[in-house]
Amino acid sequence: MGKDVFEIVVNCVKMLLIFLVMVQLVPILVWLERRVSAFMQNRFGPNRVGPLGLIQLLADAVKFLFKEPFFPEKGMAVMYYGAPIMALIPGALALAAIPLGAPFHLEQFTWLGREWGPYDFIMQGYDFGVGIVIVLGVSSLGAYSLLMAGWGSSNKYSLLGALRASAQMVSYELALGLSLVGILMVFNTFSFYDIIAQQTGMPLTFNFFGKVHSIAWLPNWGIFFNPLGALIFFCASFAETNRLPFDLPEAEGELVAGFHTEYGGFALLMFYIGEYGHMMVASALMATFYFGGYTIPYVANESVANWVSSGGLATHPNWAAFLTSLIFFLVFLLKVFLFLLIYIWVRWTLPRFRYDQLMDLGWKTMLPWALFNTVLTAVWLAFSHRPV
Repeated sequence: MGKDVFEIVVNCVKMLLIFLVMVQLVPILVWLERRVSAFMQNRFGPNRVGPLGLIQLLADAVKFLFKEPFFPEKGMAVMYYGAPIMALIPGALALAAIPLGAPFHLEQFTWLGREWGPYDFIMQGYDFGVGIVIVLGVSSLGAYSLLMAGWGSSNKYSLLGALRASAQMVSYELALGLSLVGILMVFNTFSFYDIIAQQTGMPLTFNFFGKVHSIAWLPNWGIFFNPLGALIFFCASFAETNRLPFDLPEAEGELVAGFHTEYGGFALLMFYIGEYGHMMVASALMATFYFGGYTIPYVANESVANWVSSGGLATHPNWAAFLTSLIFFLVFLLKVFLFLLIYIWVRWTLPRFRYDQLMDLGWKTMLPWALFNTVLTAVWLAFSHRPV
């Protein structure tokens, strides 16, 4: 956690802030989803309560917090109340393991009559060095919350939704995990920071049959080295987050509301936060592996630091380091928001699959293509390599 009190406190505050960022982004995404869906359907959307309907979010929060709790007569209390908590924790832990910005260094400084530092802080909750393994392992625990909700509710619609969710997540986790093998082979590391570092700079450079090629107008991003893996990963992430066209676990027209039929108030809010949290994790992984993470395309990281220092934004080195890391955080957040917009766009564009179509797509199409992508990447690396 740290070598002294200051570092321990900063690391604890940092983890709390990352969790609050996830929680506070949820109402913004709900408002954005309503506005985008209204725009696509030629409606107004939220527009009465506050400017652009923004105060509607506060009204929703009050409703969720003060709505009377409900417990099914034949429900199982441990599973029923434990499911919303289990839905919230995996997304928060997985997001905390992803770097949201560049690390920054604090020089030694004097405060409260003593010397502190120097310190090196990372813009993530924790770093075990095998980032993607932690993220995939923790994210897969989300399936247990759906099973607990379906079984603990003692409702046939909830149970059907939970069974659908468990089968769907197991089916698509294979394709999702296997799609990342190719990009991990390209970068030859599990560390998020090493993966992002290899995507910095210009131009796109690769070695093919002993000859180095470069494309000056393309950034050095992972999607250009493994486009098929990126496509499979992004499609599988829709199924992992239970979003249309893979929202069979909820399926309002068939199962009332699926696994959370018997939930309301704050418990239902926790399910919403967990779902949007998994969307943020998938979008963050997409940005990290295939779109340069927190780096700015066509701009070197050192150029940003020099611009902050020499442009008058910060005169003290510690403030300059913090502002530089904050700029990278905002860039990363922008990339994540672009992918979240695609989630919303697809929801109101594609119809829901039938259950047999969903399972066929997972086992007969995406899994074989993910295997093919792995083999294709291995063959490419055998005959050539990507310069580091």
